[in-house]
Amino acid sequence: MTLREHELTLPLTEESVRALKVGDIVYLTGEIFATAGMPTHDRLLGCLDGVEELPFDLQGAALFHLGSLNEEAEDGSLRIVYMNPTTSTRFNPHMPRLIPGLGLRATGGKGGLNAECARAMAEAGCVYLAFLGGGAEIITAGIRKVTGIGWPEMISHYRIARIEVERLGPLTVGIDAHGNSIYDETTDAALRNRDAILAEMRAAREG
Repeated sequence: MTLREHELTLPLTEESVRALKVGDIVYLTGEIFATAGMPTHDRLLGCLDGVEELPFDLQGAALFHLGSLNEEAEDGSLRIVYMNPTTSTRFNPHMPRLIPGLGLRATGGKGGLNAECARAMAEAGCVYLAFLGGGAEIITAGIRKVTGIGWPEMISHYRIARIEVERLGPLTVGIDAHGNSIYDETTDAALRNRDAILAEMRAAREG
């Protein structure tokens, strides 16, 4: 399979997202949004239910599951010392509503999302971008500055950070906007290999 690389500018269009395929490599330039908070995702669902206003317009945005170590200056500005992905599967219950409700074009982190989330992505035109686990140095190198903080009253890694990035990546398309998932493919392959190995072991034992 030929490796395809894409240089994309945020906010993303549906056309650019639909063109991505599982396994493609993506570099992002523009503004992303990031949070590692489960309570933050609960609060975002509350926004969809009319409990409060969203801190940012996320239409066409990329909302990533990223945690960070931050330094806060005296003027209240925030500098990200390093940033690393958190496990996206924690947010499986939230994402099927948040993806269409917020108008997201991309989400991501590490570990992928489930089949229900993949269906929501296919319907809405959204992709899951996988970050390199433990790749804080590579991820942080793409950060230029924090341009806004949503819900500053929350602890730092629960806040929504709006971040200007330049060639953030390499990111891998783990789930494309057609519902294809590298995580499902990997699981299926592992199960097939397991069955073959068990059959070989049974044959050796019986022989």
